[in-house]
Amino acid sequence: MSRIGKKPITVPAGVEVKVNNNVVTVKGPKGTLEKKFSKEMIINLEGSELTVNRPSDEKTHRALHGLTRTLIANMVEGVTNGFAKTLEIEGVGYRASKQGNNLVMNLGYSHQVIMPEIDGIKIDVPATNRIIVSGIDKQVVGQFACEVRAKRPPEPYKGKGIRYAGEYIIRKEGKAGKGAKGGKGGKK
Repeated sequence: MSRIGKKPITVPAGVEVKVNNNVVTVKGPKGTLEKKFSKEMIINLEGSELTVNRPSDEKTHRALHGLTRTLIANMVEGVTNGFAKTLEIEGVGYRASKQGNNLVMNLGYSHQVIMPEIDGIKIDVPATNRIIVSGIDKQVVGQFACEVRAKRPPEPYKGKGIRYAGEYIIRKEGKAGKGAKGGKGGKK
């Protein structure tokens, strides 16, 4: 039995959950999410607890069991607290600002990189080197943060670029530090 899949999901006060033909609708203080799950999974709502069961021990059912439970738990978490990803910008002259509903970034290119806010996403720029992407759908928040990071991923030599808060960048040595013993690094 899946350790994650067999855990019941507690529905907090103020959150309304409906299950209809494996279409789960979760309504809370931050908004509403709806998702259709596999017909093979058995989703039960008893009072303020949601449980997910599987019909057999087939490999596909075992895989779907934990996934379904986690996705429903993320929906409940999203409508109560929401999700946020923080991005940090590192580099001389690299900065971000918000103009209207657009995220405008200067990332060392000859032009500004402009990304419009999409449905279900809220962008905050508390400082010129910090971007906070927030929303109620964990997958949409993560995808948008990934697309922002992809505009200038961190490079391994100086660490310049956009990174997630707390992300560790493995650094490489430059040419001169490779193993040259003479002062300037040339051949002897």
